[in-house]
Amino acid sequence: MNEIRVLDPATIDKIAAGEVVERPASIVKELVENAIDAGADEITVEIEEGGIALIRVTDNGCGMEKDQIPRAFLRHATSKIDRAEDLSHLTSLGFRGEALSSIAAVAKVEVRTKTPEAPVGIRYEIAGGVPGETEEIGAKDGTTFFIRHLFYNTPARRKFLKTAMTEAGHIGDLMTRMALSHPKIAFRFINGGQTRLQTSGNGSIKDIIYHIYGREIASNLMEVCREAGGMRIEGYIGKPLISRGNRNYETYFINHRYIKNGILSKAIEDAYKDFTMQHKYPFVVLHLAVDTQKVDVNVHPSKMEVRFSSHQEVYGTVFEALSKTLHEKELIPQVELETPPVGYPSQKQQPDKQEKRDTGSVAFAGFPSETEANGDAEKNDPKPSALAGGMPNASLPEKGGQKDLEYFLGKMRERVESYHRQNSAAEVGMLDQIFRPDAQVDRIREQVRYGREPSKSEEAETAEIAEKRETAGESPGKGTEEQLDFFGENLLKRETKAGYRLIGQAFDTYWMVEFQEQLYIIDQHAAHERVLYEQTMKQLKTRETCSQMIAPPIILTLDMQEAQVLESHLGQFEKMGFEIESFGQNSFAVRGVPANLSGIAKKELLLQILDGLADEMERKISPELLEEKIASMSCKAAVKGHDRLSFQEADALMDQLLTLENPYHCPHGRPTLIAMSKRELEKKFKRIV
Repeated sequence: MNEIRVLDPATIDKIAAGEVVERPASIVKELVENAIDAGADEITVEIEEGGIALIRVTDNGCGMEKDQIPRAFLRHATSKIDRAEDLSHLTSLGFRGEALSSIAAVAKVEVRTKTPEAPVGIRYEIAGGVPGETEEIGAKDGTTFFIRHLFYNTPARRKFLKTAMTEAGHIGDLMTRMALSHPKIAFRFINGGQTRLQTSGNGSIKDIIYHIYGREIASNLMEVCREAGGMRIEGYIGKPLISRGNRNYETYFINHRYIKNGILSKAIEDAYKDFTMQHKYPFVVLHLAVDTQKVDVNVHPSKMEVRFSSHQEVYGTVFEALSKTLHEKELIPQVELETPPVGYPSQKQQPDKQEKRDTGSVAFAGFPSETEANGDAEKNDPKPSALAGGMPNASLPEKGGQKDLEYFLGKMRERVESYHRQNSAAEVGMLDQIFRPDAQVDRIREQVRYGREPSKSEEAETAEIAEKRETAGESPGKGTEEQLDFFGENLLKRETKAGYRLIGQAFDTYWMVEFQEQLYIIDQHAAHERVLYEQTMKQLKTRETCSQMIAPPIILTLDMQEAQVLESHLGQFEKMGFEIESFGQNSFAVRGVPANLSGIAKKELLLQILDGLADEMERKISPELLEEKIASMSCKAAVKGHDRLSFQEADALMDQLLTLENPYHCPHGRPTLIAMSKRELEKKFKRIV
């Protein structure tokens, strides 16, 4: 038998580094967390070659005293806790005392630090766990770490690193989470000499979201602010229209610590279940303030996992907070018709010399250039069309005559468009009224508040809108949202029913309704699914269901797990109107079903419900989910697409839709209706420009 021996400190450090230092992003995480714990409000991270060659982290925190620096690189040396009891109420991000010793074991480390009280700073080096010299230097308050040549002494680990671009991407994702977790800290991330991320530290989460994710997401957010069960939830969640195909946009923090947790993910996705389609995930940025005694962060060396003392309470609180926020907003997707691709590329795509020569040889005085005429449309879609002889620009031969012909045709097209544009501008008065500065005030305000970017055609339209507001006595400043409130004045109110007009049906599936300045298109199948689902849920909760006996009975032959699931929920099935009795070993006879499900309660559907319940039991989710499973069966009885409905039937469906708790999505997350504004239609017909 091999002899049992005690490992030397260097080997122990390298083993510990295997848990703490997985990749360059792991080092950045530990150092940034240390900077936050040091009270810094400005943190800069700079990397070279994906962090493999160099990582530099600079902060303006409290710094370290000279005699404390070598001690900081010892294993299990920390200033965050003193004894075991402190682990039950941690308020710092770091506490294990393993990070610096693990980093120093696999890289060359240099630290420069200065406390506010010290007259000079200190420089200290350590490489491969071997301490170097300490010297006094000039330095500003705070601490700067230089991590060079990661895994230089462990080539076996270095070869498992990805490319520099991939490693830099992981660090970029980490810095995004850090910025969102601490909005009052100004972060800066520099990769290869280029600034990739910079936040102001003004405390606004929405400003950070706008800076990181852009205008589209920032303008489609709903604020969450709830407190229940000893937990406070703050942050922003996205409207259903900005859902994504993965969970990368699900970001949540426990006491400002970024974590990954299955319970929280499940609560978030269940709250969105009625609003998003399958395999779509929401955008959320949530801060959860939890009593430190109810959460255990000492689970994994990376501190990315936590345990809750009461999973069910956490799930219920998060689910309720998001569900209430989603149901408070009445949301309908707003449809905007895209502008057709412009037929010719802009002049910016022409070679500089060619542009100068052409401009000098041909002049069209009094007409706008193509770039001015088309605005940003060509930037979005620079592909040429067949307007100029059906030949794309890229396919033209490199001959001067052909280029002159191309330029001439382009200028002819400009003149034609300019002529039509001048005629269209007549509808807003004189041409100089199109760009009136006083009429642009509300549009500029909208842009500052994360509205969408105005186009040239929208600028021309502003004059007419301003005149209408002056006539109606309205005040400027209200912009349109990407996802509108339900029928503007809330069609859910019965007194507004007389205000809408049912126009007709398209493709035997979609009903069109006119209400004020909006055209609404309703999917009859999705709408009827939602009506039947909520009706069934209401009956199940109020126990207003009655049984319908069926003959012959449905015989279910189950395995042991399915039989156990059915037996554990048998009482609930009976309360809902099912008549189920044993029919031999692991077999059951269904002799009665709820009256409203008598036509659709088939064997396959019942087995599908049991399969779903078996999965949910493993997660220990609330048994109320059974009612949702049963209610989802009612969707099978909904009218289908291409089913012909009379105007009376469609009007009755509208009446039922208006009374629902969530009339905007079917139970599977598809929208029941979409909206198109009168203004959008008029723009497409060039009634306004």
